[in-house]
Amino acid sequence: MDLSVVEKNVMDLCAETADFIRNESLHFDRKRIEQKDTFSNLVSYVDKESEKKIVSSLKKILPGAGFLAEEGTQLKGENEYQWIIDPLDGTTNFLHGVPIFAISIALMKMNKPVVGVIYEVSHNECFHATEGGAFLNKNKIRVSPIADLRESLLATGFPYYHTEKKNQYLDIIKTFLERTHGIRRFGSAAIDLAYVACGRLEGFFEYDLNAWDVAAGTFILEQAGGKVSDFKGGTNFIFGRELCAAGNIHADMLKIIGEHWWT
Repeated sequence: MDLSVVEKNVMDLCAETADFIRNESLHFDRKRIEQKDTFSNLVSYVDKESEKKIVSSLKKILPGAGFLAEEGTQLKGENEYQWIIDPLDGTTNFLHGVPIFAISIALMKMNKPVVGVIYEVSHNECFHATEGGAFLNKNKIRVSPIADLRESLLATGFPYYHTEKKNQYLDIIKTFLERTHGIRRFGSAAIDLAYVACGRLEGFFEYDLNAWDVAAGTFILEQAGGKVSDFKGGTNFIFGRELCAAGNIHADMLKIIGEHWWT
């Protein structure tokens, strides 16, 4: 299989789906917003229709592959491949008219990413990778060269479910606020990871994440020369619901996280 052809097909599909999302944003009906399992975990017909369009097309791009997608598409594959999809990462931003949301698609082979595409809808920025390189609109990208935490800009997010770990997490945030240029909260893990991959941010950390939030982004970031781990420094970051992702400050970030985080 030529993964570069698959990558190109997925990029084209994302561009088509982005047109749909963008057009719907112009006359979005807020009465069609639904709550999932908490009042802040929202979904709309745009998420659902985007997922239908994506799944239908991906079945043609790679017949027999499995699916794991945010809005409910879960199909066991007939081969070793699986698509992991977030049709609209940053739904709350979209619903409020904040122009920070993306489509995220990863192709996994035996639970290992081999293609990643993140399409930032509002600015037509397509971050994409196969093994050997990461790109933004076909221009090669690399993580930031900054190696000093004090000169770094970070991003994070907040989980829908406020668990007993929230105070630990706030302690991590407080420490980073004191030792960096600051922390941003964009509301889309896919975009956070893409921005680390292209050097706009030096690092990103978050917990209570799902595979569709991070599968594409972590792969793109690694192909851009970055490092990704769970909070213990291990490799269970796609399905393990927590991650620390960065360029040259990864070890420093992980040290601070480890000082406050325990299970």
